[in-house]
Parts: sequence; C-alpha cells; structure tokens
Amino acid sequence: MSANAATLTETMAAHLVRTVDPASQQRARLHLLDWLACVGAARQSPIARKLAGERPIERAAWLGNVLEMDDVHRGAILHPGPVVWPTALMDATTDMATVLSAAVRGYEAVIAIGATFDARHYGFYHNSATAGGFGAAATAASLAGADAEAYVAALGLAGSVAGGLWQMRREPNDAKQWHIAHVVDTGRRAARLAVQGVTGPRAMLDGPLGLHAATCETPRPLVLGEGWRIGEVSFKPWGACRHAHPAIDAALELKRQGHLHGAIEIATYADAITFCDRPAPASVIEAKFSLQHAVAIVAERGMPELADFEPDSVASLAAARARISVREDGEFTARYPAHFGATVRSASGEVTLIDTLGDPERPMDRAAIIAKAHALLAWGGVSEPGIDAALAASLDSDSSQAARDWIEVWA
Repeated sequence: MSANAATLTETMAAHLVRTVDPASQQRARLHLLDWLACVGAARQSPIARKLAGERPIERAAWLGNVLEMDDVHRGAILHPGPVVWPTALMDATTDMATVLSAAVRGYEAVIAIGATFDARHYGFYHNSATAGGFGAAATAASLAGADAEAYVAALGLAGSVAGGLWQMRREPNDAKQWHIAHVVDTGRRAARLAVQGVTGPRAMLDGPLGLHAATCETPRPLVLGEGWRIGEVSFKPWGACRHAHPAIDAALELKRQGHLHGAIEIATYADAITFCDRPAPASVIEAKFSLQHAVAIVAERGMPELADFEPDSVASLAAARARISVREDGEFTARYPAHFGATVRSASGEVTLIDTLGDPERPMDRAAIIAKAHALLAWGGVSEPGIDAALAASLDSDSSQAARDWIEVWA
C-alpha cells in the first residue's frame, strides 16, 4: 500500500455513503422477515431460557442463528442477518426506510470485508464474528448519519478487536451465539464513539499489523460493485449447516427419481467435510452439522423438517446414517466458496448440483420465503396473530417500531 493510496476501510467508507435504492430496501424487508422468523422459532430453545433476564432485543441478538436457518453469503462464508438486524433495531430510530438503508449498508460491509478473508482465516476464525463487527459498525454508523470519516473510525475501532475462534465447534457450548451478540454490542459502540469524534486505525484490514496480516496467508481483494451485495445473499430452506445443503438438495432430487436407497455416497468440497463429516451426532447441533444425518433424513423421510434434528430423530436414524459415506471431490473444492456443490450417488443413480436451493442462481421466491417464515414461527409456538404481525412488521410497515414491538412480545 503506497503512502497516498486509500486504505481498504477508507475505500469501504466511501462506498457506504452512497444512497440505497428502493429495490435493495425491499430485498432487505425479506431478510428482516427471515431473521424475525429465526428468532421466533428459537424462542423456546435452551439458550433462550438461559437469557431470560436479558432485554428482548438483546435476547433476539442471540437467537437468530440458533436453529441454523439464518441467511448466508457463500463467498464470505458467513451469516449477515443475525449481526445486522439486531443492530438495526436496537436503537430508537423508527423510520423504516432509514433502518432498511442501514441494514443494506451493514450487509455490504460484512459481506465485502468477510469475502477478503482466505482459507487460513476460515480455518481458525468464525467469519460471522471477525467480519461481523464491521457489519454492525456500518449499520449503526448509518443510523447515526455518519459521514465517510466517521465510517472509517467506526470500522477501524470495531476491526481492532475482531475475533471469534472455531474452538467452540469442538465442544458443547453457547459461544457461537455469544460471538454474534458480542459483535452487535461492539459495532454499535464503535459507531457511537466514531460519530462523537473518537478515531480508529485507518488501515485496520491492510496495515502491516492489521487483520489480514494477522489472520490470512493470501487475503482476497476487496470487491465493491455499483449495486449492493445484499442481492447475493442466500436464504436457507432447511435447518442444517449450509455446508450440508448441497447434499440435501441432491439427495432430494435422487429420491424424486426413485434411486436414493442402499449404500449412499456423498462427494462434496473440503470445508463441507471439515465441518459436517459427523456419522454419529450426539446432539441437536451435531445433527445439524452432519452430512450423514441430513441425507439420512431425506432417504428415510423426505424433505427435512426441524423435528428431524431433534434427539428422538437423531437416535432413530442411526442405521440410515451407517450406510452413508462422504468424501471430498476436488472439482467442488475448486469452485468453493463461490459455489457450494455436491454429488449424491447410490447403486442405481446419482445427482450433481453446483448451486443449491435459496442461492441467487436458484432463488426462493417471495412466497417461499414467507412460507418458510410461517413454518419457523409456528415451530416456535407463535400464534397465528403473532405470525401475521411478523409479516406485517417486516413487509408492510413504514415504522421499524412494529418489528421492535413484535420482538418485545415474542422474543
């Protein structure tokens, strides 16, 4: 980086001060609904009971990722919604257009910065946490009416304490949700201080002692386009780790063809194996991170439901999992993370999918996203009037207070 060149956070800040177009705001409404539905579905989860003393909006910041149904960006390998939406709704701004624009900017920052992290970074760090602080800071800075200088400061302050190690995957604990709640708090505070004039490092990403130098071998370029990257975000139709979704999708097609029986092989990319090669899951969360369990559900029952990842189902599908093997396919690894793919093969047939349901190449339409939200909220015990209120608060209201009121009642 030359002495006169803009740093990556300076470049990001100049990009964020642009006007957000109405189409991107409307897209953001669907993501708000998706997040509210994830929160409502998790309202009776064990972690929700542990947080009974927290304010509802703070509890919601923990719940959006619990059931593994939250939105995801493939290239950045992270979940933007659980970081952005509690940040956007935490403060008292009520104008929905202002909140939606702030959310679009938050999605932009967390995705664009997260996509610069390389395989070494993802090998140790939870990208939703390390990039999440940038996304929360951008969201909160937008709500505060920040100029480019304040954005630089907010991003620098948040990035200076970035963290979130994957060790939490190796033990039963609640740290994954803590990561999200932590970056929401950190990003909000960074933005608040920045608009008051507190400064942060200007080269927090690309400086010699910055985040890239500390955590990456070969950081990727910062890619900023004319539009907003919220349109690249995938919706998740099934309650498992996204790394398992290509195998689920391929298995569903093979089942439709009548060939998903006997011994089954899953071939997929390396990270899917790293995160989800789990032939004997011992808990709900392990089942959600098990390729074998996900495909066993399809083989024995069809379309995965949230109940299929509960303890009784985990136990009952042991024999089905035992006939499923997994292996890496280098062709899928080469396409990753831009595309998540898998082949599912049996003795009588095979199906290969490069992109999975919910990705921009194979999108869920508005009706499907609404149907998903309805099913999630019903799973969480939300009444029909409560479901209608969530839909109205997300899709129709001109005030963000309706979403906050919904959280007060249902989170």
